[in-house]
Amino acid sequence: MLAALFAVPAHASLQLCNQTSYVLYAATGFQQASRIVTHGWLRIVPGDCATALSEPLKASAYFVYARSARDRTGERRAWGGQFQFCAMDGDFALRTPASASDCKIDGAFEVPFAPVATSGAQVWSMTFTESAGLVSPDDARNAGFVRLLNELDYPTGAGNKALPAALARFRATAHVPANANSSDLFAALEAEVVKSAAPKGYSICNDGDSKIWAALGLKSGAEFVSRGWWEIASGACELVLDNALGRDAVYLFASKHGNKTFVSGPQAFCISNAQFDIRGRDRCVARGLSEAGFFATNLKGRPGFTAHIANGGIVGQ
Repeated sequence: MLAALFAVPAHASLQLCNQTSYVLYAATGFQQASRIVTHGWLRIVPGDCATALSEPLKASAYFVYARSARDRTGERRAWGGQFQFCAMDGDFALRTPASASDCKIDGAFEVPFAPVATSGAQVWSMTFTESAGLVSPDDARNAGFVRLLNELDYPTGAGNKALPAALARFRATAHVPANANSSDLFAALEAEVVKSAAPKGYSICNDGDSKIWAALGLKSGAEFVSRGWWEIASGACELVLDNALGRDAVYLFASKHGNKTFVSGPQAFCISNAQFDIRGRDRCVARGLSEAGFFATNLKGRPGFTAHIANGGIVGQ
């Protein structure tokens, strides 16, 4: 992430620019007396900028966090830092005590915000970056088109020479007007990606500030199985089951450096230090395995579910 001073429109005091190949959804935070104020999500397409705050920057500190939409694999990129503040899915505006150790608002979870180095200026612009190869807004815009078109099986060719033709084919198929601007075109591409990504499976999002290792337990046929480990970086999500769930519970266990039972519960399953796929959850020690207590995440029969894990453990359960 790169912060720099740019020409900022008169109506914008904090402007966020996207020089990545991802459509970003950004959240902003600032300290107001003894509270942290956070709000989001601001959509910023590749190669574009958007106004996050329109009033002069007078707070003692400002923070930002951004994440991409999930693609068809369930993966998501995130841009953030070391400050854990509260956010929610969907549009939100939250005020939480600065001294709070976790989010106590129903449906809220922690995400790792990064500080904005405004140097005391009342007007500031910062840019989210991804690759040294994306040196201009046009580079980011074209890379964003290529990413989404390839996801939708519109090949852009070697060196992206076929990008104009692929965009034209997509416009015709999706009935996007020829005079649509880049924001509208990205919206149409995103909508098609969402349609092609079935809302199913089990994902784990690490909203904390350190890496975690996760394992699952579930019933498969007539017996229970346990599987692990998935290594999930801070701010990242991992799709660990890609099929429709159709069950009431999946059991979750997670550890992190310094806490071997970070997310745990009363349901016993077998685990191993190495990667494992273990059938049955009895006689763990006799089989040369270890036993751990897993936490039951309540799926309520839904085909898809995302477990959010913050610094204090699992949230929203």
